[in-house]
Amino acid sequence: MPFFDAGTSRLHYRTDGDPARPCLVLSNSLGTDLGMWDAQAAELAADFFVVRYDTRGHGQSASGPATIERLGRDVVALLDHLGVAKAAFCGISMGGLTGQWLGIHAAGRIERLVLANTAARIGTPEGWSARAGQVRAEGMEAIADGAPARWFTQDFIERAPDTVARMVQTLRTQDAEGYAACCDALTHADLREAIPQIGVPTLVVAGEYDPVTTVADGEWLRERIAGAQLAVVPASHISNVEAGAAFTRALRGFLLG
Repeated sequence: MPFFDAGTSRLHYRTDGDPARPCLVLSNSLGTDLGMWDAQAAELAADFFVVRYDTRGHGQSASGPATIERLGRDVVALLDHLGVAKAAFCGISMGGLTGQWLGIHAAGRIERLVLANTAARIGTPEGWSARAGQVRAEGMEAIADGAPARWFTQDFIERAPDTVARMVQTLRTQDAEGYAACCDALTHADLREAIPQIGVPTLVVAGEYDPVTTVADGEWLRERIAGAQLAVVPASHISNVEAGAAFTRALRGFLLG
């Protein structure tokens, strides 16, 4: 299992496909790990060198202090470690905020940008601060049972119970302090004023039924990023899992178009 040193944390990653092909980096959402991208990696490895990593404090990556800038610099460190000059980047939810930071501050390393189920300001500072405090005090069990309703539609919960259970189990086993540190990052993350600085080709993906980062949030990003496209898929917040085929089709079309 490969790891790399990101300065203040040791992070876990996985690669699929030929390193000679164009690189695509996939960034996970809060409370998940790189396994959430299994379907996309399997489909896209024929065309891309697919790189997935566990965001710090998630999966097999070590915990460490977290800000959106730090999460963005982790991606730059990963590209440096792999010797990749430029890559396409796709991040979902918190990973989408990481992508926004990269598009603003590290555009020279990003060829194309996909911002999925995200917003320039996700939630409220009070909400994230309370979530961080709850997890630090009570552990991951305190929030695990409520995750499916935040992540998926009721229809998907009923027709794919094994997938939902697997992702909830991943959430239960996350490091509580690592999760809380990322909540701290989201508490302070507000990129609304800087979003128009993004100049790389961008696709925004929104879930039609997402109550966390809505279609309106996706439209807001599309309107403020020059030339951005918007794709709406029939899913809630974890759209790459719930609407995997539609998500992958939109991703492939944008990256190869």
